[in-house]
Amino acid sequence: MSHVSVGQQLPEVRVRVTRSTVVRYSGASTDFNEIHFSDRHARAIGLPGVVAHGMWTMGAGLRVVTDWVGDPARVVSYFVRFTRPVVVPDTDEGTEVVYTGSVTAVADGIATVALTATCGDDAVLGAARVEVRVD
Repeated sequence: MSHVSVGQQLPEVRVRVTRSTVVRYSGASTDFNEIHFSDRHARAIGLPGVVAHGMWTMGAGLRVVTDWVGDPARVVSYFVRFTRPVVVPDTDEGTEVVYTGSVTAVADGIATVALTATCGDDAVLGAARVEVRVD
């Protein structure tokens, strides 16, 4: 990898999520909680509607780093806190999650990257950080 420095910004990644995406992820993850496909069930527990899986949101965000380093095997660790759900409207367009990252530390061949994830005006991940081998 070329020179990596603190403050370096990673290229933004925009990911569209639709109800179809959520249903397919439900099958792949075997997480069939009704809040991921039923507005009625989601609203019954106080959500505004169907929400994407937190693990989908987390996994999609890692693409910022893996695209940047070119090899997912370089990821050493990944941590996030879920701060807001990604509400997925029942439209063909769904919604979009925007992921960005910046290098916050570099030491011993490991870069620490702080990630942000937003859906509209809401931050949907908090304290998200990835450690990745850059040597």
